[in-house]
Amino acid sequence: MIAVLLAGGKGTRLAPFTISLPKPLMPVGNRPILEILIRQLKDAGVKKVIICVGYLESLIRSYFGDGKKFGVEIVYSSEDEPLGTAGPMKLIAEHLTDTFFFMNGDLFTDINLDEMVNFHRQNKATATIGLTRKMVNIDFGVIKINDKKEFSEWKEKPTLEYLVSMGIYVFEPSVLKHLPDGFYNVPDLIVKLHEVNEKVIGYQYNGNWLDIGRLEDYQRACQQMEELENKNNGK
Repeated sequence: MIAVLLAGGKGTRLAPFTISLPKPLMPVGNRPILEILIRQLKDAGVKKVIICVGYLESLIRSYFGDGKKFGVEIVYSSEDEPLGTAGPMKLIAEHLTDTFFFMNGDLFTDINLDEMVNFHRQNKATATIGLTRKMVNIDFGVIKINDKKEFSEWKEKPTLEYLVSMGIYVFEPSVLKHLPDGFYNVPDLIVKLHEVNEKVIGYQYNGNWLDIGRLEDYQRACQQMEELENKNNGK
């Protein structure tokens, strides 16, 4: 199985750390976040990883090389102009001939990727979106009114719950025919697949998941890794 990892972003929200280091090489514990993902993918049976690079790509290429020391084959795809989150698929279409993972390269999670891809195949889906729950605190009184503009409900500083994308997808190669040339994002692709009646499903995961694009989430990921390492070392 093949996995595609998006690792070309500038990581501006993590500046100044990302001025000289691409976000996927930010360390969580004693390994870069991208290495953690690649090792998880290998454990899930992935044989080839395609890394879509851009910002400071030479550092990523230098660190991971051909992938042999990580037990996978690694190839790289570099875009001459921004293509969005889904557009890079067109550059590597010749590699995507079977079911494949498509993931952001800055995730920290303990999701079971084997279970996700099995869920995708059992449901005969064209696309599966990894989903997790997020709680959003509203710092105001939330008011509802009816069609006559009459008051109906007041909730003071409620906490709302949403299902959000984890940035982890399983796709069939057939999604490629729905990609236009140029810039295109994954949300647009998912909506397009739904509009043409392709089967799009959600795989809900309630365990650990962090997008380390923000400093506070990066710090939480480092803390969680430290706690995990201490637990494994019997501390």
